[in-house]
Amino acid sequence: MSAKPTTHAEPAFAADEAAVRQALSSTPRPPKASALSAALTFGWRGMLKVKHVPEQLLDVTITPVMFVLMFTYLFGGAVAGSTGEYLDYILPGILVMSVLFTTVYSGVAVNTDLTKGVVDRFRSLPIWRPAPLVGSLLGDSVRYVVAGTVIIVLGVILGYRPGAGVVGAVAALALVVVFAFGLSWVFTTLGLLLRSPNAVMNAGFMGIFPLTFLSNVFVDPATLPAALEAFVHVNPISILATASRGLMEGTAEAADIAIVLAVAAALTIVFAPLTTRLYRKA
Repeated sequence: MSAKPTTHAEPAFAADEAAVRQALSSTPRPPKASALSAALTFGWRGMLKVKHVPEQLLDVTITPVMFVLMFTYLFGGAVAGSTGEYLDYILPGILVMSVLFTTVYSGVAVNTDLTKGVVDRFRSLPIWRPAPLVGSLLGDSVRYVVAGTVIIVLGVILGYRPGAGVVGAVAALALVVVFAFGLSWVFTTLGLLLRSPNAVMNAGFMGIFPLTFLSNVFVDPATLPAALEAFVHVNPISILATASRGLMEGTAEAADIAIVLAVAAALTIVFAPLTTRLYRKA
């Protein structure tokens, strides 16, 4: 003779569920996060990632220092006759190069979230859809500011004195960061098209390296062959470097600044919607 054990689990569960429903129905629904609030939250997420993995700052601290020291003291005497003169020429260029190199990691970060399934979790949240992308780029902009600040401070320590003072240096850094924000949309698009973070990094640097070295970052274009000189003059990175030098020395031309801002705006207008569309379909 067998007896069926009795259980009170189902009534207890039903009572708990009823209590939860009553508590939720009696509490006002929290307001939906605005687009700005959501984007800033995801930007703060990027800062927290740096907090937990501080090695991520190596590319914006140690690498720029190495570039400044190596190019100034290895090539300064040969290129400009003295390291002091070459430092005056190359420091704004290194500022441009180091910050723009950092933009590649925007695509790497997006691809990492995509391959690890984090993007699927973001889609389930009741937030503005592009918020993770915009927030990620806002967080990366802080990295750009850190990289640029390290370069300028190091330059001052080595003897560089901007003619326009602190205001000129800050203006040059702001211009570079704005351009980098526009360029980073290109690499986020790349991050959504390629299959792995390593592929994004390799493809990104394959594109940014030639454009940077075929510019006036390191040498005066007048010393180059005619064909290369013509390309260097129309290279947006050259125009950005020229505008940065001008802002630091107080001799910037409005046309150069306008071209830089126009290119940054064009990159954002073209690649931001494309990135958002790919992000929704990923």
